[in-house]
Amino acid sequence: MIFKRKIYQKLLDWKNNESSETALLIEGARRIGKSTIVEEFAKNEYKSYILIDFSDVRDIILDAFNNYLINLDTFFMILSVQYDVELYPHESLIIFDEVQFFPKARQSIKKLVNDGRYSYIETGSLISIKENVKDIILPSEEQMIKMYPMDFEEFGWALNQNMMVKYIKKCFDDCVPLDDNLHHKAMMLFKQYMMVGGMPKCVLTYIEKIEVFVKLMQKREELYLCIRMI
Repeated sequence: MIFKRKIYQKLLDWKNNESSETALLIEGARRIGKSTIVEEFAKNEYKSYILIDFSDVRDIILDAFNNYLINLDTFFMILSVQYDVELYPHESLIIFDEVQFFPKARQSIKKLVNDGRYSYIETGSLISIKENVKDIILPSEEQMIKMYPMDFEEFGWALNQNMMVKYIKKCFDDCVPLDDNLHHKAMMLFKQYMMVGGMPKCVLTYIEKIEVFVKLMQKREELYLCIRMI
């Protein structure tokens, strides 16, 4: 399940306005959904994409960064062949996932962006730690945004409480209290969020458990009706 995340709009804004001039670096804690949302964005908004996961990457890819950046035609051909993906100028995205594991890839952004053929997004955790960047020149062609776990509004979307979320937001914007009955429902949703948190995997597990519980209750009700009919 892919959850709706607010950062998606920021990715769209970058693609429409700045993707030809900068790479986008998304920094945030582990397991908050960086790779998931970027790959979903790539599937929806580009003709093709390549995701290079530097936490588990083939030696031939590392060798391409080390030896073929001086010949970008060969460099891109190696990526295309190894990932079996055709790259289209101005219509393809290359993702450097967990880029902190291979700082040289981050340094290569300057040359790759200036080449102008493709767009680039980097994702990673602890990127700002000095040990990860002390031996490289940080590219100025890099725009950084931070990503966080799901907030209360995103949690509400995940639980299909879109109208409730809109109502809470409107009341907040208008500085008026919620209706008493709806206030109770809103507080129940907020307590669920406080209990589950905003890590996507936890939210997904919670939703799956709810679905199982609802199905069990439906079967119980069906069994009760059958017994009454006997």
